[in-house]
Amino acid sequence: MERPSFAEIPSEEPPAHSAPTLAPPDMGDLERTTERQLAVPESDASQRAVLTVLTGVNAGQVFSVDADEMFIGRGSEVGIWVEDPGVSRKHARIYRKDGLYWIEDLASTNGTFIRREPVTSSMLVSGDRIQLGPNMVLTFALIDDVEENLRHRLYEASTRDSLTRAFNRQFLVERLQSEMAHARRHKTKLAILMLDLDAFKNLNDTHGHLAGDYVLRSVAAQLARLIRAEDVLARYGGEEFVILARSTGKTQATRLAERVRSAVEKLPLELHDETVFVTVSVGVAAISELAPEASEDDLLRLADTRLYAAKHRGRNCVVAE
Repeated sequence: MERPSFAEIPSEEPPAHSAPTLAPPDMGDLERTTERQLAVPESDASQRAVLTVLTGVNAGQVFSVDADEMFIGRGSEVGIWVEDPGVSRKHARIYRKDGLYWIEDLASTNGTFIRREPVTSSMLVSGDRIQLGPNMVLTFALIDDVEENLRHRLYEASTRDSLTRAFNRQFLVERLQSEMAHARRHKTKLAILMLDLDAFKNLNDTHGHLAGDYVLRSVAAQLARLIRAEDVLARYGGEEFVILARSTGKTQATRLAERVRSAVEKLPLELHDETVFVTVSVGVAAISELAPEASEDDLLRLADTRLYAAKHRGRNCVVAE
C-alpha cells in the first residue's frame, strides 16, 4: 500500500476560541491576603517571631519571641535584655494578639520608634526596625526554624570560643568596656576574676592535646555553673579565663574567687582510665581600685598582675591585693 503524501493529508483548522474575559480583581481578597501576610496563624508552626540586635555590645544577638508577652530593656528582670545607656530598665513590651505582633512603649525615658516615628503602641510587620532610645536598633522578623537556627549559630560563632563555649576575648573586651561605663554612670560595683590553670603544659605533655581540650571544656563548664546569669565567663586565651561579675565589689569577688578555686580543685577528670585533678590561680580586681579615667585594659592588667602574684605564691590560690 502506498503511503499518502503529506499533501494528501487533510489539514484541520483549529476551532475558533474567543479570548477569555478576565474579571477585575476582588479588592476585598487583596485586603484579606495582606492581612494574612501580617498575621501569624496559630496553626503555622514554621513561622517564628525573632528580634535581632543591630547595634551595641549585643549586636548580632537573636531573641526568640516565644511567649505571648515579653519585655525589652536593660534590667535583669526582662526577657529580652539589651545593654545601652539610652534604654530604660523596662523599656517596652512585645506581645501577640489575634495572630499579630505589637510593641508598646512602657513610658520609657527616651522613647520607642518604628520607621523613625515615635510610637506608644504599634503593630509590627516582618522587616520592621525598632529603635529604643537614641542608639539601640533591633529588627523584627517572621522566619522559619531553619533561618532562626542559622541566625543563632552565626551569633554564637562570632561571640563564643569554639572549644569551651565560653565567650571569646573580643566579646569580653567590648562587654567590659560597656559595663565599666555603666558602673561609673550609675555608681555601681564591678569586678573581674582572671584565672589560669596551673601546670597545664605538663598535663598536655603527659596526656596529649585531646586530653587538654577535655580539661578546658570541663573546667569551663564548672565555672559556668558557679556564676550568675548576668555575669560573663570568657576564655581569654590558652588556659586562661576571665569572669566579669556585675554589681559585685572586691570583697564579694574575692569570695567568689575562692569558691571557684575550691570547686575546680575538687573536680574529678577522667583521662585514659585515670582520674586527675587540676587547680587554678586567680587574680581579682575591682573598678573601685582604678582612677576615674582608667580603661578596661587597666582593669585587666591589674587582675593579670595579681594572677601572676598567685602563681609566684605557689599556685592554687587567690590574690586580691
